[in-house]
Amino acid sequence: MSSNLALTPEPAAIVACTVSRDVQEFDLLIEDMESALGESWGDLTFEEAHAFLEQPEAQEMEFIAVAVDAEDEGDLVEVGTIIRTAKAAGIRVILIADGLSPTLLHALLRDGADDFVPYPLPESALADAIARVRASTEAAIAAPPQAEPTGSARTQRGSGGRSGAEPVLFAVHGIAGGCGSTTFATNLAWELANISSDQPLDVCLIDLDLQFGTVATYLDLPRRGLIYEILADTQSMDEQAFRQSLLPFNEKMQVFTAPTDILPLDLIGPEDVEALIRLAKECFDVVVVDMPSTLVSWTETVLQESDIYFANVELELRSAQNVLRMIKALRSEHLPLEKIKWVLNRTPKKTDSTTKGRIKRLSESLGVEFGYMIPDGGQQVTDTNDHGVPLMEGAPKNPMRKEIHAMAEVLHAAAMGDADNQAKPKKRSFFGFG
Repeated sequence: MSSNLALTPEPAAIVACTVSRDVQEFDLLIEDMESALGESWGDLTFEEAHAFLEQPEAQEMEFIAVAVDAEDEGDLVEVGTIIRTAKAAGIRVILIADGLSPTLLHALLRDGADDFVPYPLPESALADAIARVRASTEAAIAAPPQAEPTGSARTQRGSGGRSGAEPVLFAVHGIAGGCGSTTFATNLAWELANISSDQPLDVCLIDLDLQFGTVATYLDLPRRGLIYEILADTQSMDEQAFRQSLLPFNEKMQVFTAPTDILPLDLIGPEDVEALIRLAKECFDVVVVDMPSTLVSWTETVLQESDIYFANVELELRSAQNVLRMIKALRSEHLPLEKIKWVLNRTPKKTDSTTKGRIKRLSESLGVEFGYMIPDGGQQVTDTNDHGVPLMEGAPKNPMRKEIHAMAEVLHAAAMGDADNQAKPKKRSFFGFG
């Protein structure tokens, strides 16, 4: 009898479940679950999942794979509740999505999903996702609580070339379309990355114009689909994921490009941008952010985090009207106007009395001071942008390039905390420049 009992196989322990309207609609998911787990998985409908996740045995689950498609759009509130309930029980969640809009997908990821895999499933994508959630579970169990990194620790993760100085953030905002803000941001970042061989800075350029960002175009870099996944779930992003999303430019600068597709600007919120900036400043000495011209909910976040918020304008009525509107908006929200440095772009090459008079009248009528005036670089600027190279590489003697280089020298001196440089106050402050 004991021999017969020994030959009786015990049922495999269930370590994971699929949760869907009907798992038969996801035949590739069934195949991949069987390949990864054999018979150690089950399937639940949305209704069954609610009841199961409240039971004690649910805590024995390693993960659930929640599968949704376009037909489930009316039930996404219920799906979000399932994800939150699973997370509260300590169960990892892999989201399988087919045909959902970016906004709906983003909402589910914000409910707490740990990983995302598109459907139809790419080869080995589910197995990789399972490996990631298992690794993160093991790491969470094994790792002791970590203290927040100190300033010196952050410096070691960057270039280490600034003697413990804090990382700095420069944002660039075009007050009107076509004001050259992306050209300015791209060339300023590249100048900062090359400004000194003795005291180099680790520089990261981030394109937050989610709809029509052109940093990738101006540097001849591909746009990566991974950018969307990072932006859709920034709260789960760690340093490794952030670094994987970056692309190197000429081995001296890292670039976070705009997404491949046009996305709604409210895809991300203030907390998402704050998480992205925090990681960037932990990894790099200088972060340059190219902003969309539109004011969004997270514009305030970037403004508050910035050391300087450059606002690019031109010598025209359109820019003047938008400057007044922006100042009014910032004052109504009691935001720090002193962080904004107004950059007058495409100033005429010959600053005769007539031109100087126009600039003075514009400054006085707006109640602002143009701390920087960038000369018109002409056709060379368009040509270098089209060829995907900075002005330093394609037109080093261009007057626009020379002015941006001079600005970078001053900003570098301040970032290094160079007390001998007379272009800045003795205490590190970017707001005395100009």
